[in-house]
Amino acid sequence: MALETWLIKVKKSISNSLDTARISVPNSKVSKHKSSVGILSFEIAGLMSKLIHLWNSLSDKTVIRLRDESISLEGVRKMVSNDESFLLGLACAEMVEIVRVVAKHVSRISKRCQDSTLQSFDRWFDEFANSGHDSHGWVLSSKDMEAKNKTMDRYVTITATLYKEMEELSTTEKNLSKSFQCKEAIKEQKIADLQQKLCWQRQEVKYLKERALWNRSFDMVVSMVVRSIFTVLARIKLVFGIGPSLLPRSLSASATVHPTENPKPKENKDSTLGFFESNSKLLKPPPSTLGAAALALHYSNLIIVMEKMIKSPQLVGVDARDDLYSMLPNSIRSSLRSRLKGVRFSASDPVLAGEWRTALGRILGWLSPLAHNMIKWQSERSFEQQNLLPKTNVLLPQTLFFANKDKTEAAITELLVGLNYIWRFEREMTAKALFECSNLM
Repeated sequence: MALETWLIKVKKSISNSLDTARISVPNSKVSKHKSSVGILSFEIAGLMSKLIHLWNSLSDKTVIRLRDESISLEGVRKMVSNDESFLLGLACAEMVEIVRVVAKHVSRISKRCQDSTLQSFDRWFDEFANSGHDSHGWVLSSKDMEAKNKTMDRYVTITATLYKEMEELSTTEKNLSKSFQCKEAIKEQKIADLQQKLCWQRQEVKYLKERALWNRSFDMVVSMVVRSIFTVLARIKLVFGIGPSLLPRSLSASATVHPTENPKPKENKDSTLGFFESNSKLLKPPPSTLGAAALALHYSNLIIVMEKMIKSPQLVGVDARDDLYSMLPNSIRSSLRSRLKGVRFSASDPVLAGEWRTALGRILGWLSPLAHNMIKWQSERSFEQQNLLPKTNVLLPQTLFFANKDKTEAAITELLVGLNYIWRFEREMTAKALFECSNLM
């Protein structure tokens, strides 16, 4: 009875303190919060994170690595294309598409600004993308952009911490509420500890909101993002030789990845389309590719499964082999049956098994990186992973998305034929060893 009375008093105390806190908030504070980004801070932090990552991926060091290493992978040249200009064009198109998607979110958020210029962001950005005209001088110098990125990165980090703390606060509130509703006896100390923890977490959330994007105005936040996105697009155009240089002289001296020694600006071939519309057409995979057949991710998973089996064929059971076969589309099954016709049932030649291991290792050496890149690319763009997470520099030309379907299926078939032999070889050697062992006993 005494415990029940004490619980009622604690509950009333918390309720009264909350009511007092609500009443004591000045009117000026209320109006301030109405113009603050609030819950949208998490979406905005995600946009900032993408722009920071995109800017970093356009540094001299990174774009030179893109040209000399990433798109020069043996698998890319075998499966996608050996045309450097085409591959760089795909990389450029994908970066521009990321900018377009970010700009779409910024345009929606900018409508909440009080500054009419920021409210018309979509109009000014389209003008800038299509003509290169920067009406409001929003393109920053390299030095200013680096400083802006440091500021945005700090906001992203603090806002991510705020998100985590708000989740923990919600959990504590639910736990305390359950404690009040629980009919069985609860120790007074446990509830007191929860109440103290709740108080501390609320103070921490309040403190983080003041430092994070949460309490910043739409005008301030959007202004920062707008300058960043203008500068990123200008950098993309400079790096890939699209139109005249729009950046200050200091940044225009940066190395470009354009394959020719004297890069010529890439003009929009279809004058009826805007810059972004024309760019989006480049990302549509040709009919001969895995992307067009919607098989890029499936084949990537298939290759990774085979890679594990080839490394340890002795650990592959009959069920695992049947599961692998069930993953094969009809085209590969037909090709595999054709290849295995007339193959001897016995697989006891250690020399041939060694040759197959070497051959499979070579194929996986150039095919596996594209499969793993495809998984990375997809996971980064999944709905759950879009905000506040670090990104890698994987682009579509480094994956199986634009890979030729027939060539990829031929390589997979070759892997299956080789895996079939070394799998049977391992089973025969194991059976032989067991038989000899039983004879000795």
